This record gives sequence, structure tokens and C-alpha cells, in this order.
Amino acid sequence: MITEGKMKDNNSFKDAAIEAELETGEREPTRDAAWSKSIKRLFRVGSGLLVTTLGLVMMLLPGPGLLTIAIGLSILSRDVAWADRLLSKVRARLPSNEHGKLPRSSIVTMTTMAIAGVLFSIWATFLR
Repeated sequence: MITEGKMKDNNSFKDAAIEAELETGEREPTRDAAWSKSIKRLFRVGSGLLVTTLGLVMMLLPGPGLLTIAIGLSILSRDVAWADRLLSKVRARLPSNEHGKLPRSSIVTMTTMAIAGVLFSIWATFLR
């Protein structure tokens, strides 16, 4: 059961999020639109952090770590300035062709190696 104190805290969080969105985001026409935009921003930041963390884990384990970090940082860079700066440094370390794009062969190689590493780990742990 929600007590009055908890409800007041939830409303104050919602009001603070709406006010912050109205001050920093694009100009939303209503408070409901500002709340919706702040919820979308929260999910985008959360998913960007999750993908970036998975990329960091893949740096230690088999997998396309730098590529996954770049994907996570590109999700984060819409909302967080430091992610955009870090993304440019990560992109400089990724192999690229003459147009600055990641070659398809690199993506296929990294993905194949990640899948092979995971399958080998499963085999060595459970099936051996």
C-alpha cells in the first residue's frame, strides 16, 4: 500500500524530472509530453550504459568488445556529452576503410569469433 509520504516523493520526483526536461530539452508543448520525453531519455541512458558495460566485459571475454562499446556509447551520446567525446576515441581504435566505416569483414570476423568463444566456453564447462 502506498502511503501519502511515498506518493508525495513520487510526485516530487516526477515534477523535478518534468521541470528539468522543460529547461534542458526541446520545448515540449505540455507537461505530459515532457514527462514522456524524460522517461524515454531514462531508458535510452540505461540501455546505453548496459550495452557499454557488456562491451567492457567482452574486452576480457571473447567478443567484439570495442564494437559493442562503440554501439553503447553511440546510444549514450544523444544524452550525455562525455559519451560523445569518448565515442570519437573508440572509433579511432576500430578498424575502418577509406570512408571511415567499419568493414563488413571485420564485423563478421568479430561476431564469428565471439560466437566461437561462447560455444567453446559452454562446451568446456558443461559438455566435456
